[in-house]
Amino acid sequence: MEKHYKKEGRYSYYEAGEGTPIVILHGLMGGLSNFDAVASYFSTKGYKIIIPDLPIYTQNILKTNVKSFAKYVKDFITFKGLDRVILLGNSLGGHIALYHTKMYPEKVAGLVITGSSGLYESAMGDSYPKRGDYEYIKKKAEDVFYDPKVATKELIDEVYESVNDRIKLIKTLTIAKSAIRHNMAKDLPKMHVQTCIIWGKNDKVTPPDVAEEFNKLLPNSTLYWIDKCGHAAMMEHPDEFNRLLEDWLTHTHLSVH
Repeated sequence: MEKHYKKEGRYSYYEAGEGTPIVILHGLMGGLSNFDAVASYFSTKGYKIIIPDLPIYTQNILKTNVKSFAKYVKDFITFKGLDRVILLGNSLGGHIALYHTKMYPEKVAGLVITGSSGLYESAMGDSYPKRGDYEYIKKKAEDVFYDPKVATKELIDEVYESVNDRIKLIKTLTIAKSAIRHNMAKDLPKMHVQTCIIWGKNDKVTPPDVAEEFNKLLPNSTLYWIDKCGHAAMMEHPDEFNRLLEDWLTHTHLSVH
């Protein structure tokens, strides 16, 4: 991923491929590498994949909320000179993608959410360990996946470091509160963008009924399930995730072909 990483002005981001732009939004615990498989696949299929580093821990505390992150994404899309994009988000990234679509529908050609917050109150608070010893954090990180082995030591270390960093912890809790405040239930029926919902059948963080609810409330959505899969489908079942996404892109004529 390194060679595709760019820094321009106030933005750092990954970019690869040419074609229809897909802008990917990572979650609270997730770095850009969570989307390695998606990026390497679609960047060779006629898509320009762009993954901005979201300023989750670097913005002023007053701007540490879903709405400000959505505005940041809009500014980034404008900065990149893009007209309309397909937005893909996991977890908090899904929530930011939804909120961005609510605020700037003219910028969004299609929406893809997986394990997204935005409807389910405890989605963020519960999944994000407040503090605690390494074993507790390890268990929490493993809970994100159906197969605990997906939670590598590197990933667990990263989460452990975050929850033991006081500033990051305060910002995380601020974001969790903001996610509850920015519940999308009333907005979704008014959002007519084509939406792809890809969900792990065994997601403990945002359980399957959350996906059902998104599908019910969004007028133009399609719901796909992945079995034996937790909260981060694109990490746990990357090939299946890519296949479903490509299928949807083709069916909705958002694909380049």
